[in-house]
Amino acid sequence: MKMIVLAATAFMGLFTGAVKSAQLNNNSMTENINEQAATTDSATFGTGCFWCTEAIFQQLEGVKSVTSGYSGGQVNNPTYKQVCTGTTGHAECLKVVYDPAKITYDELLEVFWQVHDPTTLNRQGNDVGTQYRSVVFYQDETQKAKAEKYKAELTKSGAWDNPVVTTIEPMVKFYPAEDYHQNYYNDNTSQGYCQFVIRPKLEKFQKVFKSKLKH
Repeated sequence: MKMIVLAATAFMGLFTGAVKSAQLNNNSMTENINEQAATTDSATFGTGCFWCTEAIFQQLEGVKSVTSGYSGGQVNNPTYKQVCTGTTGHAECLKVVYDPAKITYDELLEVFWQVHDPTTLNRQGNDVGTQYRSVVFYQDETQKAKAEKYKAELTKSGAWDNPVVTTIEPMVKFYPAEDYHQNYYNDNTSQGYCQFVIRPKLEKFQKVFKSKLKH
């Protein structure tokens, strides 16, 4: 009987130790997740076809991820086919998750306004429709103020021959696009659209923003 009691006591000791260890590990994981969340922020931009600029934002130092998707519409969980009709109110856009210690929202705005034409209403090149509008989706008043200030300064500077028509809209809901839209350029570099439409934009961007690229 004594041996059984001793064994049971030892087992309980091991069990208690394992529980405490698991709790410590869980606390550590939670702290790591919270720390990671605290060191990132997000920005959402519409620059026309998301295929064209996804690869550009992916190359910026400090950018953690870029997700192609839809925002600004009235239909829940829209499909690409629905958005292409121009009747859902959504814009093709990119959600950029970034580290503010390495790249600022202001710098992302600078890139945003230089990698597409913000003066063509509901159009980028041959892509026509409200789904291709130039838009900044702000997630708080700070982002809204910065976007409005930058837009006003661009308009005043006369950097473009025509007025800047970029809309500045509140972020309500972002819906990730279908899987085949994600990482499109990198997964389809040999396709004609990637070679003749996206690649020239990417090369131009690399020259202008050389100092901001990932090493």
